[in-house]
Amino acid sequence: MSKSRDVAAMPAYADVVIVGAGFAGLSAADRLSSLGHSVLVLEGRDRVGGRSFTGEVAGVKVDLGATWVSKRHSAIRNLAERMGCTTTPQFSQGRNVLWLAKRRHTYNGTIPKLSPATLVNMGRIQLALDKLASTINPDAPWASPRAAEFDAISFEEWLDRKRARATTRAMMTIVSKVEWGCQPSDVSLLHVLRTIRAFGGFDHMLDNEGGMQDERYRETTQEIAVRLAASLGDRVVTDAPVRRIEQDDTGVTVFTDTAQVEATYAIVTTATEHRLGIDFEPALPEVAQGLARSWGLGKLSKAFVAYDRPFWRTNGLSGEAVTDTGAVFITYDVSPDPAGPGILMAFCDPRVFDTHPPEVRREMVVRQLTDLYGPHAANPIDYIDHCWNLEPFAPGGPNPVVAPHAALRYGPALTEPHGRIHWAGTETAGEWTGSMNGAVLTGLRAAERIAARLRVDHGVLA
Repeated sequence: MSKSRDVAAMPAYADVVIVGAGFAGLSAADRLSSLGHSVLVLEGRDRVGGRSFTGEVAGVKVDLGATWVSKRHSAIRNLAERMGCTTTPQFSQGRNVLWLAKRRHTYNGTIPKLSPATLVNMGRIQLALDKLASTINPDAPWASPRAAEFDAISFEEWLDRKRARATTRAMMTIVSKVEWGCQPSDVSLLHVLRTIRAFGGFDHMLDNEGGMQDERYRETTQEIAVRLAASLGDRVVTDAPVRRIEQDDTGVTVFTDTAQVEATYAIVTTATEHRLGIDFEPALPEVAQGLARSWGLGKLSKAFVAYDRPFWRTNGLSGEAVTDTGAVFITYDVSPDPAGPGILMAFCDPRVFDTHPPEVRREMVVRQLTDLYGPHAANPIDYIDHCWNLEPFAPGGPNPVVAPHAALRYGPALTEPHGRIHWAGTETAGEWTGSMNGAVLTGLRAAERIAARLRVDHGVLA
């Protein structure tokens, strides 16, 4: 990782101070600096990348956080190409595994081969979700037709009204845990519909080839951020959590534990709930405080289990599995080479995972993989996991859990500037919210808006 400027050597002034060195913050800094403005990025962690984080298992670098890109994710793909990072397709050849109601099945494609009645029911539910999602404005879902109606009920209540069968409910629960890090009862229908629309439809949200899980980065996604931060040099400072931001009619003052910086504007890219970790003067409006209190990130953890080779491929399996039992609820094959090592990535439910010590977590995951893939899975050569809910900054998954009534009541505060303070971060995106692509787009958006204001401040026509 590139070495950032020491906190003690920070400048006393920058045109724009940016809080957070994830993709939103780094993209904003990159754009502003290219326009000739002085910037300073302050990151509370000891690393850049935000919810992109590189780990290592069996000598192979893996994505403990953000992983995939769609072919339609032009913003992050363009950035990665600039940084010299390259994609590799998500492996999906062979049959998938389904463990449902204590029974193991295999199938091809995105949807399991279930009973005709269940397939009809599942298809009807998916069609209804896509139809409703098409009416949602992803930039302002609270202003969409029927927004109040959709925001007043949970995803689970809607499934009740649509008479979803037990198997359909089980599959939609897995979708809810993957996308929002919660149970269907915890998230409003409006937020579900917004995400489906923002992700390009239900199929695109779930598909590998041609969908949101289409490709991964060989170098890992954090490496994109590391290289971008290196290009910004000492304009990026890590280990510098921002505690307070004061502002008046002329500028802002940003305080860390050991320093303060004057600026004309600030961009805050933290997760919505972490806005409460900063003391603002003047204070945030009540609706903005309500947003931070009610839009907490969902809970999601990941584990990687390595084997001498991807043995499941020999058995005609893709390495993708879905299960409704235990800590693991979905797996993917992220092996670097057919010759090995073989690596399975598992998404885990923090409610039954995070509270255990590492050795117990490992045992839980390996036991489930053995059920899914057979006795060879009982003998891994390496293991690593990461419990995102235990992170001090932005704890949880890629998307917030927005409960019924919270989107309509607090959503407008997502991007509404607080005086000279602007907001970015993937939660504030419309299209592609919750993705790296959305994060980059929000950083560029905030940079352009502040650049326009700086031009006005300097007497240049915007």
